[in-house]
Amino acid sequence: MTPPEFSWVPAADSGISVRFVEANGQRFELAECGAGDRLALCLHGFPELNFSWRHQMPLLAAKGWRVWAPNLRGYGATSRPEGIDAYRIGRLVEDVAALIDVSGAREVMLVAHDWGAIVAWMFAIRQLRPLKRLVIMNVPHPKCAEREIRYWHQLKKSWYMFFFQIPGLPEQLLAANGADAVKNAFLSSAANKGRFPADVLQVYADAALRPGALTAMLNYYRALLRRPDMREVGDGMVHVPTLMVWGEEDVAIDIRCTDGTDQWVPKLELHKLPGVSHWVQQDAPGQVNAILSDWLDRAV
Repeated sequence: MTPPEFSWVPAADSGISVRFVEANGQRFELAECGAGDRLALCLHGFPELNFSWRHQMPLLAAKGWRVWAPNLRGYGATSRPEGIDAYRIGRLVEDVAALIDVSGAREVMLVAHDWGAIVAWMFAIRQLRPLKRLVIMNVPHPKCAEREIRYWHQLKKSWYMFFFQIPGLPEQLLAANGADAVKNAFLSSAANKGRFPADVLQVYADAALRPGALTAMLNYYRALLRRPDMREVGDGMVHVPTLMVWGEEDVAIDIRCTDGTDQWVPKLELHKLPGVSHWVQQDAPGQVNAILSDWLDRAV
């Protein structure tokens, strides 16, 4: 059966539309909302989609931002280049730069979660394009991650990254029974399980079952551990105003990974949300949106 053109068709009254845009030699499936020359570029994580930002996009648009939420390379109906090297961090930050260039925006804010936040940290550190603001959700600064992975409390939570290195087997297990494991990745660890009803989980499962999608998604982790890109962070400094929002009930990333972030991010504001999972912006959209709205009103 041929997959539908788009991974997600937003509700007619959401103000969100979906189209394709070409950048960096890739064809990105792009959800967008709002207008103007101030771009809020929202970067999703694994095993997610631009759909993960459905609660934040209207808020950001109401705050005066043109919101772009692409499906990252390999995800959904976005281009799916082959090979591990296509998913090195250098390629991923180049995608962000190219999307910014295509947008023609005069001012840019990155809003990012999980793998998207890894890309956003590296983009901000390498300063590929000027940023006005940075929003990070449930992923540590690379220097903090490098420190904490040496300790058992984080290493044991990172077991899946090592499992994902096995050729073929992770794809088989994740795809089995209609991608039940993808659905369970959300539902088993969500704090507010009512935020992940069957229709929401099905969006992610259907996207993961597109031909070649799971291999592409897993290649992010394969490139992460097999290529040296993540060690190329220089002094690690991020000088733009940065908001971190962290769900404390994260089963994959220990909260101690937030410790000392301000050493590399002087203009940091950190909010820890008890009783909220790794899927923070979907698990507690009201809390996240309130924090985001207040910070945007105050940040300069």
